[in-house]
Order: sequence, then C-alpha cells, then structure tokens
Amino acid sequence: MSPRRSYDQYCSAARALDVVGDRWTLLIVRELLAGPRRYTDLHADLPGVSTDVLASRLKDMERDGITTRRRLPPPGAAYVYELTSRGRELLPVIQALGEWGQPELGERRATDAVRAHWFALPLLRSLEGVGLVEVRLEEGDFHLYVGAEDGPVYGDGPAPGEPDARLVLDSAACEAVARGELSVADAVRDGRVAVSGDGTLAKALLDV
Repeated sequence: MSPRRSYDQYCSAARALDVVGDRWTLLIVRELLAGPRRYTDLHADLPGVSTDVLASRLKDMERDGITTRRRLPPPGAAYVYELTSRGRELLPVIQALGEWGQPELGERRATDAVRAHWFALPLLRSLEGVGLVEVRLEEGDFHLYVGAEDGPVYGDGPAPGEPDARLVLDSAACEAVARGELSVADAVRDGRVAVSGDGTLAKALLDV
C-alpha cells in the first residue's frame, strides 16, 4: 500500500484533502452512501474508473478509516465495502459540494453517463421531514431515506417495504431539480411530479 501523499500544511482543509482529495474518492463515497456495495457494483456505477485505480482507492480509504470491507455470509460469500461512521460524516460534504456544483451541470451532454440513483442526493436536498420515499424515473427506480441520521441514505430499486411517499417524474423535471432550478414542492405544484402514498411526506407534498 502506497504511503498517503500530503500537502504538509497545518490546516484542517488541507488535512481533509490529504484523505479525500484524490480523484474518484468522493464519488466512491457517493456510491457507498447507498450502503454496502460489492466491488463489481462499484465499478459498474463509476464509469470511467479503471480497475487498478478503484482497487487502490478502496485500499487507501480502508487504511484511512473511511471504509471497511467484510465478507457476506453464505450463500453470498462475496466481499462488500461500506462506509464507517467517519465515512458517513462526509454526507454533508458531498451535499454541499453537489449544491455548489449545480451551476456547472447545464444541459446533459451526449457523452454524459447517468445512473438513476445519482439523482438521489439532489432530491434529498429538496425534501424535508423524515421517512422512506420511492422514486420512479425513466432511468430506473430508487428509494430515499429522508432525514436518515445513520446507515444508508438511498438505495437502488423499489423501497423495501411500504414507503411514506412515491414520486414519479420525468428526466427533465429531475434534471431541473438537480440543477437547483426547481424544488420538488414546486414540481409537484406544477404537475411535473406525481405523488402518492399515505405517509406524512406524501401529505406534506400534496398540501403544497
């Protein structure tokens, strides 16, 4: 394992970048905010990263206490990577970075890769309350744990159990939310998001 590079500056921002400033590290954190992931799943959802770089980053992140690796019990018997409590503390950092980067998004380019769950964090920034939300997009389904303080904040596929709210929206509306041009509440009011469910989150959105 290669030694950690350092800016050698007595500054907390510099120290933080010593740990998470390498290319791909924060995007790996973004993926692991969904909970434990296998190496193959991480590689599939990080288009453009080489296998060598991904393996190297995961080793560095484990060394630095951001992630851990464990073996699933049979019949899975595969290794998964997950965030430590220290790694989960990066959620507000990722959210602030995403909000800062909203003006950089612009219209989706033909060369841009996209995964449905990449819209999870922008939607979380636009939702208030606590509960489980299922989201259906043209690109696929995922679910959000709004207000979660521990564990996963989102996951692929339909919600595990009955969600507090279900949202159905098209790519254009979701991209507008991701760019910060539209809130979920405004999108519901404009008829660009269909909301269903009996939970408090659904009722709050339907009452806007």
